[in-house]
Amino acid sequence: MQIVITDGYTLNPGDLSWDAFKNIGQVKYYDRSTAGEVTERCREATIIITNKTPITIETMQAASNLKLIAVTATGYNIVDVAAAKQKGILVCNVPEYGTDSVAQHTISLLLELTNHTGKHAQSVQEGEWEKSIDWCYTKTPIMELSSKAMGIVGFGRIGQKVAIIAKSLGMKIIFYNPNKQSDFAMSVSLEELFSQSDVISLHCPLKPGNLEFVNKDLLSLIKPTTFLINTSRGQLINEQDLADALQQEKLAGAALDVLSAEPPVNGNPLIGLPNCIITPHIAWKSFEARQRLMQTTLDNVKAVLAGHPQNVVNV
Repeated sequence: MQIVITDGYTLNPGDLSWDAFKNIGQVKYYDRSTAGEVTERCREATIIITNKTPITIETMQAASNLKLIAVTATGYNIVDVAAAKQKGILVCNVPEYGTDSVAQHTISLLLELTNHTGKHAQSVQEGEWEKSIDWCYTKTPIMELSSKAMGIVGFGRIGQKVAIIAKSLGMKIIFYNPNKQSDFAMSVSLEELFSQSDVISLHCPLKPGNLEFVNKDLLSLIKPTTFLINTSRGQLINEQDLADALQQEKLAGAALDVLSAEPPVNGNPLIGLPNCIITPHIAWKSFEARQRLMQTTLDNVKAVLAGHPQNVVNV
């Protein structure tokens, strides 16, 4: 049995171990695989483990022994799941590994937007406090979150975790998630959420129906003091529309951990804007989250081999 790990570096840059997979079968490991390399590398695979390397029908057709595609992530849009189902190949994901880490990063982005900790710390490093004529100073206004409205789009595990933390800061919670109810938050329409919120945080999966749903129409509804946060998928936002809104000060700022193309293409309209914080898709990257991700992937592989598959997304 051959296990091919197509792009293992981001999950394990060296602080975890793949040894448990070697006890199951022969492991062919690659830090990264390009679209031109993946089919040949997976030709003899029984199991493919992928994070962001697309697994197409062409790769599946070439891999005649393929039984399982194990995605080391929650999102699995990099796999042609319909083709896999047609060919009888199971596709498994890891649905719950990053809830705490992504929620924590979301709140860290929120606090950076309101308190500008990094900017103030950098000013001290550059000697501004030493030169100050006053005993304290601020580079930007600082906002208190208590009593502000947090609007959450998508109220699954991560959205609810963010809501719990935000509520502990004294924030009022509203959310948009059709057919979902909550004991401590109010369900509203998408338009109401964008018009009423002081902070909007996206926590929904990317689907054909919500591609670039955050566009100039929705952005026109928000207050000029509102912040937008996205730790889900970059393709949920029309980036040019958001850049235009930020430049026209139709909202106070944005904080994004994801972009429509990663790494970003040269000329992305959001990079370089002073009121837009961007981190390089790291909300999921805590050691603890990656450890859970690898362990659950191993469990997924073992479950398939034992005849009782788990976390299958193409049943």
